[in-house]
Amino acid sequence: MTFKNPSRRSFLAYGLAIAGTSQLTGKLFAAEEAEPPLMAYVGTFSSPLKDVLKTQVDLPPGNGRGIHGFRVSRETGALTEAFAYEMGTSPSCLTINEAGTRLYSSNETDRVGDAKEGSISAFAIDPTTGGLKLLNTVRSGGAGPTYVSIHPSGKHLFVANYFGGSVAVLPILADGRLGEPTDVKQDEGQIGPTKAVHAPPGSFAISGHDRTHAHMIESDPSGRFVLHVDLGLDKVFVWKFDATQGKLIANDPASVSLPPGDGPRHFYFHPNGRWFYSIQEEGSTIVLFDYDAETGKLLERKTISTLPPHFAGSNFCSEILVSADGRYVYAGNRLHDSIGIFSIGDNGELTHVADEWTRGDYPRSFNFDPTGRFLYCCNQRADHVTVFEVNRDTGLLKFTGHYAPVGNPSSIVFLDLAKPK
Repeated sequence: MTFKNPSRRSFLAYGLAIAGTSQLTGKLFAAEEAEPPLMAYVGTFSSPLKDVLKTQVDLPPGNGRGIHGFRVSRETGALTEAFAYEMGTSPSCLTINEAGTRLYSSNETDRVGDAKEGSISAFAIDPTTGGLKLLNTVRSGGAGPTYVSIHPSGKHLFVANYFGGSVAVLPILADGRLGEPTDVKQDEGQIGPTKAVHAPPGSFAISGHDRTHAHMIESDPSGRFVLHVDLGLDKVFVWKFDATQGKLIANDPASVSLPPGDGPRHFYFHPNGRWFYSIQEEGSTIVLFDYDAETGKLLERKTISTLPPHFAGSNFCSEILVSADGRYVYAGNRLHDSIGIFSIGDNGELTHVADEWTRGDYPRSFNFDPTGRFLYCCNQRADHVTVFEVNRDTGLLKFTGHYAPVGNPSSIVFLDLAKPK
């Protein structure tokens, strides 16, 4: 792994060199004298997926270089390349701690040991430039880690291993490095059918119903419970979390089932903590659950399609987000290549508002900037990130015209270096 410093072209935007210093040092000092930057970090597929089942439909060629760093225009939302931390292990999912000092990546195509596990890397973030310094790398507890998240305490990192069909807990040490897994849970159960109950007419969207596939793991807002989805089992699992031991303990009930074959992929809690939205990859649906924060129980209430009326054919859902004000849900559609926009009613139920073309192929994920003014979409097969302005009154998205070239982008996270720590 090598770290490439920001290019000369990037520094020219920050003004003239200060007298008495070298040209490069002067440009760096000028950048530091300006307002600290808003940074975006993009995780990518930087090597082809290998040793995968024949049923795997998503085989990105590995056009990324690793973790790509960008400076974000606070006015226009445009991204300017700052650096690339080169990794050939596909750091496809990224997360940053609350203090903004550490970044963690799931290295999806890494192969560690006889079990061919993936790995997780920890980085220190330079508080001035946003650059990355590797702290350590540990095994992920299973093959193909596809999702990482941090417990609200900041002391544990959760991993969903897609190809291994497992979830793991990793301790975050005092200096930000990662320890070996303190717990690994292997998903078990009956695999769902290859035809989703809610599949659109004519759909051939079959992705993960061949074995267990843990796709996302995250704690509830309180940190008392941890939830994860398994796409192949069509289930949402709920765990009590022992923060002292770093252990997952099955809740009662231990899981809830989604319609057979629909394939839960990601989920998102409403800001009120009482509504839980799950997006299904193969069924192209969003399911609203009522969530009991005292018991960790989920109660299914309402299902809605992520696609426009009368859609027919194949589609794979991807990301789901709830706006910070709790008024809108955004749902990603791959092959339809859109972001579905839904308003949230007083009872949490969704109403379809519009669909926005992503201006690219296969939107794997998207995210808001810290202000919620812009939304950034990672178009995996188009090798770029597109930028949209968010109308917070209507929920609608307006394309800004900005594209940022990135090979096989998978996820994007933000860090405002001007924000007090």
